[in-house]
Amino acid sequence: MGYARVSTTDQTADPQSDALSASGCVRVWTETASAATTLRPQLTDPLSHLREGDTLVVWRMDRLARSSPHLLQTVEELEARGIGFKSLTEAIDTTTSGGRLIFSIFGAITPRGTSSGSAPRSGSPPPAGAPGAVPRR
Repeated sequence: MGYARVSTTDQTADPQSDALSASGCVRVWTETASAATTLRPQLTDPLSHLREGDTLVVWRMDRLARSSPHLLQTVEELEARGIGFKSLTEAIDTTTSGGRLIFSIFGAITPRGTSSGSAPRSGSPPPAGAPGAVPRR
């Protein structure tokens, strides 16, 4: 099953839909929605139709999620249900061992907020240029 999204009504989802159909998707949902919006009924519908062993296919990863952490969360939720994820442009397919490896590397290098350790630890000097930083010479 495929999902195509464009951000504005001035855009067309036809190239995405065509690529998804050509890749073997028997059904493609299309939607016009800004990446910032959380309300995506055309995404909610295929997510409810997908069953264990199915694969959700998108033309490009940014068509599925609002951010990298949101993408990781969505793919992890699919994986927990036994559903694969495939992005045509990035050639990532989590139903293959190579695709799972690439996606896990992507997940390892993607910040997930301050809980991931991206915030400075107590006692660490502030980054260069930040208030209170000591100029480097």
